[in-house]
Amino acid sequence: MAKRVLHDKYFKQAKREGYLARSAYKLMEIDDKRRVIPRAGKVLDLGCAPGSWLQVLSERVGDKGSVVGIDLKRVNHEMPANVRTLVGDLTEIDPADLIGEDGRLFDGVFSDMAPDTSGHGDDFVSARLCQAIVDRLPVLLAKGGSCVMKVLEGGGTPPLIKRCKGCFVEARPLKPDATREVSREIYIVCKKYRPPQTPNRSADIKAPPKPIEGWYK
Repeated sequence: MAKRVLHDKYFKQAKREGYLARSAYKLMEIDDKRRVIPRAGKVLDLGCAPGSWLQVLSERVGDKGSVVGIDLKRVNHEMPANVRTLVGDLTEIDPADLIGEDGRLFDGVFSDMAPDTSGHGDDFVSARLCQAIVDRLPVLLAKGGSCVMKVLEGGGTPPLIKRCKGCFVEARPLKPDATREVSREIYIVCKKYRPPQTPNRSADIKAPPKPIEGWYK
């Protein structure tokens, strides 16, 4: 079995360039290839700690854009002025707390979170977490917006992609070069959101059947 390389080139590059984790380069590549981060837009980062995606999103939306992040863990690193973070659970928080005072839905929703792994059925748990995100898009994502979600590839992936294709004009998987070769993670990259005719009520979203516990980056 090949020895896992922890301090690879992306880890070292992140340290050198001031990013909090190597995952920053995954999002950069996704955006370079698919153009999913709206310039001067309003975006949401789900599972944002330690903050590497917040850094990339802040840079790419620019000073006229805004970034909101939520995670079970607090983001301790100081973030740019256009970034706001909350500590909380996506499955429990009121969407209005994420959207903020302006009341405007997000132009993009991004998720690099995944459930705590047990080694058995992790792919289905990961897909269920992504399904929970899609459940909440009607009250979070504006028409025409983008969504990027990490998922562990497996049995739950095809139904997830099929569902995403039903509510986006484009939905395709992508495995960035910065992802470790041994990893099962891929990203579902969705563009041009088509919201349902009757959005889910926020009250329904705050009380899901079974909350998903334990995210990791």
